[in-house]
Amino acid sequence: MGRKTTNGIDRARHVLAQEAARIIVEQGIQDYRAAKIKAAERLGMSTRGALPGNSEIERAVGEHLQLFGRESHSDLLRLLRRTALSAMELLSPFGPRLVGPVLHGTAAANSAVNLHVFSDSFELVALRLRENRVPYRLYERRLKSRRDQSETFAGVRFIHDESAIEATVFPVDGVRQAPISPIDGKPMRRADAQAVRELIEEP
Repeated sequence: MGRKTTNGIDRARHVLAQEAARIIVEQGIQDYRAAKIKAAERLGMSTRGALPGNSEIERAVGEHLQLFGRESHSDLLRLLRRTALSAMELLSPFGPRLVGPVLHGTAAANSAVNLHVFSDSFELVALRLRENRVPYRLYERRLKSRRDQSETFAGVRFIHDESAIEATVFPVDGVRQAPISPIDGKPMRRADAQAVRELIEEP
C-alpha cells in the first residue's frame, strides 16, 4: 500500500514537472518556483505537498526540448551561443562568462543569454555599452554565495543580434567564486569565450 502511494506521488511530481517545463519553454518564465505553482494550478493539484525540485524541472525542460524539435533546438542553441560569444567579445574587458540555460543546453527561443562580467566599477560596464551605442536597462539580481548568504548584484540588460542579453556585474575577485545555483545548490557553472567556441563547434 505504501509503495503504491509513493508511486502515485512520484507520478504526480513527474506530471507536474512536465507541465512546469512546458510553461517555462512556451512562456519564457525563468522563475522555476513560479512555473511550478502555475503548473499545479493548471493541473488542479495542491501546492502544499512536496513540489518537484528545481533539478527535476531542469531535467524535464531538457526532455521537453528534445521531444519537441530535436534538430531545431540544436540549431537554436548554436545560434544563441554564437550570440553569447559576440556579446562576450563586446564585453571582453570584463572577463565575461556564460552561465544559465544557453550554457546548459536548456534554453528556449525566448530565453535570455545570461553572462557574468567582472569589474569593481559597475559604471565602466555601462560606459562600454554607451561607447558602442548599445541601449540598455538596469536590473538587480539576488544570488546566494557559498557562505549561504545572499547578495544583490547590479546588471545590464540589452539586445544583441536580436536576443536579450543579461550581464550581471561582479567584483573582479568574484571570478574565483561562482554564486550558488538555485537549480542544484552547487556553484554555478561558468564558461569563458574559448569554452563557448568549443560548444559551438561540437557536432
